[in-house]
Amino acid sequence: MGKGKLAKFAEMAQNPLVFEPRYNPTAEKADDFALQGNWNREFFHNQNPIVLELGCGRGEYTVGLAQLYPDRNFIGVDIKGSRMWTGATDALNKGLRNVAFLRTNIEFIWQFFGKDEVSEIWLTFSDPQMKKATKRLSSTYFLERYRRFMTDSGLIHLKTDSNFLFTYTQEMLKANGIIPEVCTRDLYKQTGDDTVEARSFQTYYEGMWRDRGIDIKYLRFRLPQQGTLIEPDVEIPLDEYRSYSREKRSSLAMSK
Repeated sequence: MGKGKLAKFAEMAQNPLVFEPRYNPTAEKADDFALQGNWNREFFHNQNPIVLELGCGRGEYTVGLAQLYPDRNFIGVDIKGSRMWTGATDALNKGLRNVAFLRTNIEFIWQFFGKDEVSEIWLTFSDPQMKKATKRLSSTYFLERYRRFMTDSGLIHLKTDSNFLFTYTQEMLKANGIIPEVCTRDLYKQTGDDTVEARSFQTYYEGMWRDRGIDIKYLRFRLPQQGTLIEPDVEIPLDEYRSYSREKRSSLAMSK
């Protein structure tokens, strides 16, 4: 491991906005994590809605949205600490009081939040995980986990360059009778109020994708607490590229 990463990990350990708790795959709660169900009272010291950015990477969205919406609390979640360091350091330097970062595996995200504690989730440019549905952050596998801590009919935002992930999420919603509030394959051609928030902040790589002529897709829907969720049974064309101009890994043309 490079010295740069070690230095960042050391700074993360001292950053009061960052939490790096242990998770327990067999438990209902992460070991020794007192903030589960108590984020507003014990950390944010207000009763404002809590919004998660899952797979936050460098935390650009978490910090950007927190600056734009001071009446909400934002928590960026990712397992890559060296990337998260950027947003966590930026938020600390700016003195933002409505921001936190949680370093953990998203598969165990429900261990860190209590019932009805989260009102919104942002999935911003998540890896489309074209080979395995259960790894997609908009799959029913993850939606069931989100149900454990989201308010009933809480909002989920998907913003992506991936046609595969966008189409898959559309088909998943259709299979479960969930009608999206917003659904567009070209976000920046929209001018209505219902897409203002999604257009209000743009990351560096988002700008690069747009410069390459890749449209930004956006879906917003509400997740009900009741009902059994099912996966769609449909073949979807794979993306022809990987992020940052990398070639796609699979030789297949379609996937479920």
